Amino acid sequence: MTQRKGEKPTISIQEHMAIDVCPGPIQPIKQISDYFPRYPRGLPPAVPHVGPLRSALSTSSASASTTAAAESDRPNEDNPDRALAGASASLQATKKDEEPDVEGYDSDDSTTLGTLEFSLLYDQENNALHCTINKAKLPVPRYKKGLKPMDHNGLSDPYVKLHLLPGASKANKLRTKTLHNTLNPVWNETLTYYGITDEDMVRKTLRISVCDEDKFRHNEFIGETRIPLKKLKPNQTKCFNNCLEKQLPVKTEDKSLEERGRIMISLKYNTQKSCLVVGIIRCAHLAAMDANGFSDPYVKTYLKPDENKKSKHKTAVKKKTLNPEFNEEFCYDIKYADLTKKTLEVTVWDYDIGKSNDFIGGVSLGINANGERLRHWFDCLKNKDKKIERWHTLTNELPGSLND
Repeated sequence: MTQRKGEKPTISIQEHMAIDVCPGPIQPIKQISDYFPRYPRGLPPAVPHVGPLRSALSTSSASASTTAAAESDRPNEDNPDRALAGASASLQATKKDEEPDVEGYDSDDSTTLGTLEFSLLYDQENNALHCTINKAKLPVPRYKKGLKPMDHNGLSDPYVKLHLLPGASKANKLRTKTLHNTLNPVWNETLTYYGITDEDMVRKTLRISVCDEDKFRHNEFIGETRIPLKKLKPNQTKCFNNCLEKQLPVKTEDKSLEERGRIMISLKYNTQKSCLVVGIIRCAHLAAMDANGFSDPYVKTYLKPDENKKSKHKTAVKKKTLNPEFNEEFCYDIKYADLTKKTLEVTVWDYDIGKSNDFIGGVSLGINANGERLRHWFDCLKNKDKKIERWHTLTNELPGSLND
């Protein structure tokens, strides 16, 4: 169409329809790079092929309307912007799936807290549990081996703490020495629990904790492992290499049944002197009664009934300990036949200056006792002139109030 000078440009109806309406059926091409030079080898597989734009325009209105109806049903694959947007999203999703998860290299606490090598031996004859702490080691992900670092220098000052459960929290704790500035400590140290009975081996659990010593703040917990003692066989050493775990809650015991420690007592009836010899050998895992976490224990014994109140004997005081050794003996002049009418009461006390002494625990042996206490008394009566030693559990009730 020609335009005269000074006239406004005009567009015919056919040209207007040809511009506003998309062309008819699209023919595929062989080289997609003709329209997308960005990808000389073609688009990525996620990008759909885009057809060419036809250069010829239809002048027939019927053809244009037919083409518009057909294009309305086609997918948006002929829009380059939408096609590229879809390709970009697909590439990002693929890249996200292929990239390694950096945090995925951090193992859970069961591996990052550390491993501990140790061995346990139950000496049945001597009622002792020997715990040998060998070494600790932890492979920290990617770059370190050793315990989980607790200090600012990336190292730790570790020590190992033992605790028999159930039991008074401070009464039966043992600990190794502290090794400084290391993530791979080697202790090779043996800690021993005395007064362990076959009953303990059935119902007790040994809790082994690794901690970091801090001189200026509270010591920090690193990890722990727990071993039910019933897994051990008498007189056989069993080795362990356990992963440390997070700290687990300790069940609260009934205070009326709380154990207050153990005491080893020896009994012997001396036929030549006609006397009962009572030996107070040692105590173990006593309850802590002082603010410093210890006690100053001593032991008192009575042979009841005691009409003249002359049967009281008392050991020396052992300062600042929960596992005192006394090795003291007391003699009670009594006829052999009268022993069946007597009860031996043994109590353990914490000595305090300037105030009343604290009762720690007690036990009664005699014809009215039961269990191991009764058996110990009978063994003494049956085996004259023979020293019989037994461990006994202290309770938090005064022996005079015991019903057995």
